[in-house]
Amino acid sequence: MSTGLTIGIVIVAAVVVVAAALAMTSRGGSPRGLKRRFGPEYERVVAQHDGDTRAAERELAERVQRHGALHERDLEPAERERYAARWTTAQKQFVDSPREAVTEIDRLLAELAAARGFPEGGRYEDQVAALSVHHADHVDGYRRVHRVALAPQGGAPQSRAGTEEMRVALVEARPLFDELVTPASRGHGRRHRAGAGSGGRLPWSADAARPKES
Repeated sequence: MSTGLTIGIVIVAAVVVVAAALAMTSRGGSPRGLKRRFGPEYERVVAQHDGDTRAAERELAERVQRHGALHERDLEPAERERYAARWTTAQKQFVDSPREAVTEIDRLLAELAAARGFPEGGRYEDQVAALSVHHADHVDGYRRVHRVALAPQGGAPQSRAGTEEMRVALVEARPLFDELVTPASRGHGRRHRAGAGSGGRLPWSADAARPKES
């Protein structure tokens, strides 16, 4: 093999490697890109894998590969109003019926995510994986409210969700709701501000009547 041909092969190989690296980085596939893209979700998955960062990064890279190209559909104004009204109703319902309110919020988030173009709520794990790619900062709030909504009503006390746990779940789920109900063109600007101000509060103040214990 001639020296010129060898050099040509080496150059082509180098170009392929660089192109692959750039493509991976653009998809958030490099370790630094994954950390930046997933934020707190990155740390959660690493902990789930007992500190094995390579295993965690493989899982996150697979999520990006499966769901990174997903295009979020903007809601029509009337749809946004309906979802906002449902949240308000459920939030008010929490005072008298916290479990029913949490169940409705869980259902509402599943339906809202599906309306935005994410997998249907019946495929919960797939839906959450897709949401984690595009709304990594707040997807864990959805997990929490879903977990609380499915908690048994009877059985041992430690297996039941108390009223305070349900209240916290609703508060933590609100930022994701805000992002999903906001037009995509404005959603990125609100991503780190969601839940600030009155958005994350439930409809009682410190001196108001507290919700009934479940």
